[in-house]
Amino acid sequence: MEEDLLEWFALNGRDLPWRHTKDPYSILVSEVMLQQTQVDRVRPYYLEWINRWSTIESLAAASLADVITAWQGLGYNRRAVNLHRAAQMVTRDGWPDNLRTLPGVGEYTAAAIARFAFEEKILPVDVNVTRVSQRTGYEFSYVAASALMDLGATICLARIPQCDSCPLSPQCMSRGRKFEPKRKQSAFEGSFRQKRSHTLRLLTKKEYPLSSLDDKVVHSLLNDGLVVIEDGIVRLPL
Repeated sequence: MEEDLLEWFALNGRDLPWRHTKDPYSILVSEVMLQQTQVDRVRPYYLEWINRWSTIESLAAASLADVITAWQGLGYNRRAVNLHRAAQMVTRDGWPDNLRTLPGVGEYTAAAIARFAFEEKILPVDVNVTRVSQRTGYEFSYVAASALMDLGATICLARIPQCDSCPLSPQCMSRGRKFEPKRKQSAFEGSFRQKRSHTLRLLTKKEYPLSSLDDKVVHSLLNDGLVVIEDGIVRLPL
């Protein structure tokens, strides 16, 4: 089954910019950006980011305000803070043996960096890999990591898999099944997340008095390291 998957991937794999490098910094940037964010949305941000900060040392030397501003539009802005902190840690101490000690790097992200940058024989397991593995009942190896991700993202979809187009369908025990939709994320419009995003975007332009902003929103951003408050003035951290 894995051979069929790899043959399909050779012809149909997505051409993603972070697949053209083994630089651990570039892989780190891509994987952090891809956390809870779709590939098509990440692609232009990744290219602009790497063009601006081409090395981990250049990112570490950047102001946090510039990093947060460059992140605007990707969402989950705390990821930008974690990425900046991780860059500073690596610049100071080198890449750790345990990648999970880096800010914002969990089990999957650490596995992805290990596999795609350091070529370790490990299979990073995201939702797409899990879905394909569970539906086929097959235990894939680390070699199939990118292929599994692409199959899950484009063919073996969460609700209505495209079995007629799937290279694994002749051997798949779930062929032809439909699946209940996963619980949808709460609406962004009018949410607290939207208020945070709007407030942070305002602060990328200039400072504001705390009295002119939503106190709860500001303190939520403060707790995430996204803003500072000095003498009643709210601004991005330096």
